[in-house]
Amino acid sequence: MAIATPDGRSIISVQSVSLTVAPGYTLALVGEGGSGKSTTGLALTGLLSSKAAVVGGAARLDGQELLREDEAKARARRGRDIAVIFQDPASSLNPVQRDGTQMEERLRLHDPGDAPPCDPWVIELPARVGIPEPERRARAWPHERSGGMHQRVMIAMAIANRPSVVIADEPTTALDVTIQAQILELLAELQRETCLALIFVTHNLPVVGEVADRVAVMYAGQIFETGMVAEVFAAPRHPYTRALLANGAPPPLVDTAMGWQSRCIRWKELV
Repeated sequence: MAIATPDGRSIISVQSVSLTVAPGYTLALVGEGGSGKSTTGLALTGLLSSKAAVVGGAARLDGQELLREDEAKARARRGRDIAVIFQDPASSLNPVQRDGTQMEERLRLHDPGDAPPCDPWVIELPARVGIPEPERRARAWPHERSGGMHQRVMIAMAIANRPSVVIADEPTTALDVTIQAQILELLAELQRETCLALIFVTHNLPVVGEVADRVAVMYAGQIFETGMVAEVFAAPRHPYTRALLANGAPPPLVDTAMGWQSRCIRWKELV
């Protein structure tokens, strides 16, 4: 992945990245700020800035190539097949639109039609992510939300079209410990119910131990180590991984031996 500089040169910012995530599983992409984690996620969703371009490699979702789709195809896929929970939901959501309006817009983008303004799914989405009084919340304005509610609305919009892959980019940043725990529990519950594949971007190793099945350690735009969370935490091979673990991280709470089929409840009657 190359980024253009003001003097006309080109810098390779991300390279040698190889990742795989299966339905119902969580892959944690770990590294310090500037390591290329978010850039990798933006490339997968076709949201790189105009100064950045993918110059090699491939990324496939259900056999379909993602990195070289034209904008029309990328826009059609984004939100429907692959979605993003952005790092700063307060700045990612429209400050002059009600919550329900933004959710409805996301739904209609991939399912155009003449659904009424109070489509039941617009009410169901806030309820699914634990927002109290969902009917009132759908009529609320962004400035009326707390930080935790901002993130819940962002998650609701990410799952609105039932994507098969969700990239969660530092979804608990700037949240207090209690709200962080609620958001992590919510993501785990949604994953069990929808069988989605989750790429969890973070620098927080204790969180990785709690939510992830596999971990990929990223530094300077490259993947330095990958493996099952329990194995990497118990016997890190790379010095950078050992440095990240120097402060200690709890053992993973997930059963890494459990098959993904048994971890998925599917949507059932939620549609």
